[in-house]
Amino acid sequence: MAQPARNTTKAVSRRASRGRTPSGRPNPIDVHVGGRVRLRRTLLGMSQEKLGEALGLTFQQVQKYERGANRIGASRLFDLSRVLDVPVSYFFEDMADEVQAASPRYMVCATEDPPEVEDNLMSQRETLELVRAYYRILDPGVRRHVYDLAKALSAAEDKA
Repeated sequence: MAQPARNTTKAVSRRASRGRTPSGRPNPIDVHVGGRVRLRRTLLGMSQEKLGEALGLTFQQVQKYERGANRIGASRLFDLSRVLDVPVSYFFEDMADEVQAASPRYMVCATEDPPEVEDNLMSQRETLELVRAYYRILDPGVRRHVYDLAKALSAAEDKA
């Protein structure tokens, strides 16, 4: 006896989206989690190659995770938390409300992309490298002078 034809359009479109936005861009939550991976890796002074080696991945796979292009599964997130020495919850901290609203359960019904979320200054490479360099200054007096200099320069910019 022949099986009745099943309407698989809904299931296929849901599966094909893989949590992405309607336009196909990575989900903002995946981008946020990837950014937190990059932030922690950079703060530790670890290269993408070293992180990849510790996880059994190529640096290209690490790059895709950090951009949110590839979603990070639960077991991989667990491994990342161990290698980067943070709790799993770290990857979800400081998530904007707009990003939380882009959860895949809401994106299934979405017809428009969620609003763009502005890049966080604290996750930019220059900021991370500056913070790492600052904390490598062992002399507290010198570190205080660098801090005072940065504050003075930013105050001068604010006045201009």
